[in-house]
Amino acid sequence: MVSQAIGKSLDHLRPWMPWAQHHKEDPAATLNLVRTFQDKFYAEEDYFFGIFNKAETELIGSTGLHTRIGHSAREIGYWINVDHLRRGYATEAVSALIKIGFTIENLQRIEIHCDPNNTISKKIPKALGFSGTLIKKDIEGDDTPGETMIWSLLRTAYNVTPAFFIKAFDRDGYAIFIPPAHI
Repeated sequence: MVSQAIGKSLDHLRPWMPWAQHHKEDPAATLNLVRTFQDKFYAEEDYFFGIFNKAETELIGSTGLHTRIGHSAREIGYWINVDHLRRGYATEAVSALIKIGFTIENLQRIEIHCDPNNTISKKIPKALGFSGTLIKKDIEGDDTPGETMIWSLLRTAYNVTPAFFIKAFDRDGYAIFIPPAHI
């Protein structure tokens, strides 16, 4: 399931996702990638999640609550299977991670980084109330200069964003709510 979804979407993902740039269309390579993500999750170094259809029979995409931007902050990343683009799945998944970040992880800031040319991806933070877009020069892993849009949402602005109102559930199906002390 994972290998098929990634393989089908690689051409679409390669311009935007660093991990996809050198990924081989091979089930063994995908298994290694998933194991790497899983190891980081269990080591509490980085948090990756699958996005599935309601029956949990098809991988729609993946998202993450990444620890790479410092203390009390996370970066949200996401990708959607090329067969499921523009249906709101990324927006819904990002909204749930925003809720988790601010209500469970007690974060102070969440960011989304994307390429300024990725017109689909940059619509999501804009729709969810992120602000302070910043284009900065960045050095990618291969020493190629590039530009990155950085969208930021502060905890103090969260309660007026669309993400505040989304329903999110834990793995046992219990609703994640906002304790009155955090409003």
